[in-house]
Amino acid sequence: MRYFSLGPVAMFPSTLEVAGLQVPYFRTPEFSDIMLETDSMFKKCLGTCDDTKIMYLTASGTAAMEATLFNCFDGRDKLLVIDGGIFGHRFVQICEKFDIPFEALQLSFGEVLTVEKLESFTQDKNYTALVVNIHETSTGQLYDGGMLSNFCRTKGIYFVVDAISSFLADPYDMDSWSIDATILSSQKGLALGPGMSFVALSKRLFEERVMQISPPSLYFDFKEYALDFERGQTPYTPAVRVALELNDMLKQLLFEGMDARLTHVRTVASDFRMKLKDVDGVGIPTFPLSNAATPILFDVLNASEIYTFLKEKRGICLTPCGGDLRNVMVRVAHIGNHTIEENNLLIEELSLALEKA
Repeated sequence: MRYFSLGPVAMFPSTLEVAGLQVPYFRTPEFSDIMLETDSMFKKCLGTCDDTKIMYLTASGTAAMEATLFNCFDGRDKLLVIDGGIFGHRFVQICEKFDIPFEALQLSFGEVLTVEKLESFTQDKNYTALVVNIHETSTGQLYDGGMLSNFCRTKGIYFVVDAISSFLADPYDMDSWSIDATILSSQKGLALGPGMSFVALSKRLFEERVMQISPPSLYFDFKEYALDFERGQTPYTPAVRVALELNDMLKQLLFEGMDARLTHVRTVASDFRMKLKDVDGVGIPTFPLSNAATPILFDVLNASEIYTFLKEKRGICLTPCGGDLRNVMVRVAHIGNHTIEENNLLIEELSLALEKA
């Protein structure tokens, strides 16, 4: 099976090698040293400083989204949530679950988030923070991080970003964008096995909010994670194998350079989109796209049937869509271990599927 899916993504040989090793006991100075080294490298890759605190959670990305909101905000706050798809709406659901006041700026499929739309919606309103999935993975739209950053600076509010599917695909610099919380998970741009998520918190958000709030959770209390990580440990058993994969991947990233990784993903994405133009019966949305994935819209044919044909008959695994987009669109991932040569193969297989349908 060839994976062009968004999670887990196609993994690199070095990661697969690490994944095959015996898992060591983790309550040791040696493992602590690995985690402290990981933390230092991770901050460099995120473009942030030593004062930033990273939470290493053995949980999915949704758990990290949830934990971030209830560790940083409560009933005294009011959040502005960008609700442009399944994952933006998940923040809405979390706010509702934990009784955190919010307003959602809803975007229909194909509707671009502009500064004019943002200003019009928020006129004469006060918020504590803006919360956004910077790449709404369910639709493929990439929001303008610089524009959102300027908005938050102007309003004097916290900036909370789920960058799970954008990190290592699109430019991302936590400090230059004044991002207060970055939410990530292991199985997207990092191309690791699933099982871990990460929350990087600015010094001001941690001190002003996390240290002042008692979260409704024992397992996800960020204060405990920060305290334990002073010695390179987590309060509870971590996904040790994924943590070792992360350490190895960060070393690779710093060796090859972040710009090199971003350039590679952008090149693969651009090449695929250019070649897709020659395929009849499909198209690409006109809104801004992340380099992480290409959404493919089908003019007439059923997208779900094409996805099933490729997976079951040709050994090609794409990313299907759910809800109203299930029969309209599939997504092709470019994060992970992909090449131009694989683009050629995928275009051939997609053309074949369209002929057979």
